[in-house]
Amino acid sequence: MEYGIKSGSANSLRSACIVVGVHEGRKLTPSAQVLDEASGGQISQILKRGDLEGKCGQTLLLPILPGITAERVLLVGLGHARELDLKGWKKAHAEAAGALAERGAGDAAFCLLEAAPRGMEADEALRLAVLAIDERSYRFDPFLRDKKPPQPALKRVNFVTGRKDMHDLEEALRAAEAIASGIRLTKDLANMPGNVCTPSYLADEARRLASLYPSIHAEILDQSAMEHLGMGALLAVAKGSVQPPRFIAMEYRQGPEGGKPVVLVGKGVTFDSGGISLKPGEKMDEMKYDMSGAATVLGVFAACAEMRLAVNLVGLIPTVENMPSGGAAKPGDIVTSMSGQTIEILNTDAEGRLILCDALTYAERYKPEAVIDMATLTGACVVALARVPSGLLGNHRPLVQSLLKAGEKSGDRAWELPLWDDYQDLLKSNFADMANIGGREGGAITAASFLARFTKAYHWAHLDIAGTAWNSGDKKGATGRPVPLVMTWLMDRATQSL
Repeated sequence: MEYGIKSGSANSLRSACIVVGVHEGRKLTPSAQVLDEASGGQISQILKRGDLEGKCGQTLLLPILPGITAERVLLVGLGHARELDLKGWKKAHAEAAGALAERGAGDAAFCLLEAAPRGMEADEALRLAVLAIDERSYRFDPFLRDKKPPQPALKRVNFVTGRKDMHDLEEALRAAEAIASGIRLTKDLANMPGNVCTPSYLADEARRLASLYPSIHAEILDQSAMEHLGMGALLAVAKGSVQPPRFIAMEYRQGPEGGKPVVLVGKGVTFDSGGISLKPGEKMDEMKYDMSGAATVLGVFAACAEMRLAVNLVGLIPTVENMPSGGAAKPGDIVTSMSGQTIEILNTDAEGRLILCDALTYAERYKPEAVIDMATLTGACVVALARVPSGLLGNHRPLVQSLLKAGEKSGDRAWELPLWDDYQDLLKSNFADMANIGGREGGAITAASFLARFTKAYHWAHLDIAGTAWNSGDKKGATGRPVPLVMTWLMDRATQSL
């Protein structure tokens, strides 16, 4: 998809289709009013027949209208003007894009920025619109031999503005395109089957990004390097698989020279069978998504490099496959983490925290300003929060609050759960410094409490994305979350540092 910015009056724009808004009660947006007047009131007459009520996401395609240069007009419902919010804004753009794709419009001019939700800045409204359209057009079909004939593709979208100075909007558009590209990469990686997307595959992807963008540097640690570092927890998870583990360390430094980096840590279990503590067979195929945190780190790095965002970043991806075998770790095994702390493995299906804890210890060497880990960590988080927000816990209030704010701003929301010391007692072990599980109660919190033991040297936040990284059922597939949240947070930081 190509995107652009245009200025001009709605009735004189040349396009295969022009998109204008209608609020409930048949109230036309300014550009829709211009088209209505130019056509002699034909839009008003059509609406009076009741063909479109203006509910958010409704669409109605109109043929050639007199007095209008565009070949066709698409009316899209925006709901009540006072009630239009971020969710409705994205829905309207997504439904409009879907309607255009189905009806064969190769390009379109969207005249909706004038009707953005109250309080939403123009650059933010533009970014959300791009992401909504891009999400609607996403397809993952590299493994389909008999592909369905492609729908008539919507190839270009121009956003129409009446502003004379379009420089800021053009910058916002470039940023939105970069984020959309990062989200697509995250989705593509997460949707890959586990027999293709192995730890080595993720390592190769990091190398590819480093070769594509001079601002990215990638280093790959193999098993012997991890053994030398004492990453006993991570390596314990990898023991059951024939796929060798990898530890990916990436750097992107475009912020202030000498400035402390933000470290992003992504869980990279490319397939999680549960190990000896084998998972139930139902929906086990979805455990290919257990590397969504790793995919997020790679997507964020690609987006930052594409837009040349002025931040200093480090990305750490511990990546393994968790399988049962004669050599796999067993319940009751005790391992020594890179930090020197010992862990009794009571459940081999609680493996994400084992690979993350060594990555969080490794993060100390960068003397980070903040560390954020992203992991499809616990089913308990899905039980607690369903699939609406990501779970958020951390040891630094300003960091947690800024992430919550970025989640609201991006529509990629998170919800804070408590991380009180009281929960640490649930991780006691009779034989080691800690156990890797804390029982059935508060599973998302005790998992984060486990990680907190390895993050005392810096400010840290944990995003549990088990409920938000992918969809099940008919809409099965990766969502690309939490790339929008993290990118919004990083962009806000870059703006503050200018």
